[in-house]
Amino acid sequence: MEFSDALTQEGLEAIRRYPKADLHNHFVLGGNRQFLLKHTGKDIQPIKSPIRSMNEMHAWYSRNLGDQFEMPEGRKLLIRAAFLQAKEDGVTILEIGEDVWGLGQFFHGNIEELVAAFKTAHQEIAPDMELRLQIGLSRHCDIAYLEDCLSHFWGCKAFYSIDLYGDELAQPIENFKSIYRRAKAEGLRLKAHVGEWGTADDVRRAVECLELDEVQHGIAAAEDPSVVRFLVDHHIRLNITPSSNYLLGRVEDLKTHPIAELYRSGVDVTINSDDVLIFDSDVSKEYLRLYQCGCLNVKELDDIRKNGLKSA
Repeated sequence: MEFSDALTQEGLEAIRRYPKADLHNHFVLGGNRQFLLKHTGKDIQPIKSPIRSMNEMHAWYSRNLGDQFEMPEGRKLLIRAAFLQAKEDGVTILEIGEDVWGLGQFFHGNIEELVAAFKTAHQEIAPDMELRLQIGLSRHCDIAYLEDCLSHFWGCKAFYSIDLYGDELAQPIENFKSIYRRAKAEGLRLKAHVGEWGTADDVRRAVECLELDEVQHGIAAAEDPSVVRFLVDHHIRLNITPSSNYLLGRVEDLKTHPIAELYRSGVDVTINSDDVLIFDSDVSKEYLRLYQCGCLNVKELDDIRKNGLKSA
């Protein structure tokens, strides 16, 4: 059976047998539901209908996860849960990582301990999977604080990329320019969350200012043909999370999701999970949902899948 056959027959388990990349995954909410139930007794249920703000999402997090994982062993459990979920979903390239503030809170300020937590889970659960370890930054943090945290990360060759996330309006994107210049010098692939809540112009400005290689979300770019052309001309990849966009009220429905327009305009797009636990959005389900609603056809979805597996 080909991937296209698995899609047309709407066989989720068959879809899971085909290799896929997950390049936009927050491991804290990316874990396997049954694994966490078994080890914590928490029956974490996803949201069923759209919410309208990040505050509602944070309230869901407090109700469902609380502070149970706010300790070193809890953090390591979430890492293991993420690898197990990705393995069961047929993910062969997984890009995940820790926020810089987590180094002190969960790993005693020891970068080798942090890296070992990911690499140990990787080798024990999914050794054939390609792990791309990422440095995470929150937009809410003071720049001097981030720079201090990052002093422990610079020079560590275990990391593949850097990503900026959080409220797009928390502070100007220009504030992060010096950090991204250093990250580029360190040889990291440059990514940032933008164009989920912001505008098409925000996407372009972030790419130009931070010299981004990839954008997490970026769906607002579809609102401006000139920005779409800019992304095509500069070979900027958008790592898109359809169910997350719908359930956070960023798109009206999956059928009209802008991923189709972006892809058909020549933008490099991938399909990813974002937060499996809250959005019930493992990558195989994302492909199936986009097919079932008629957003993208079988050939387009298979092309996107194969594109995500290509080396950057």
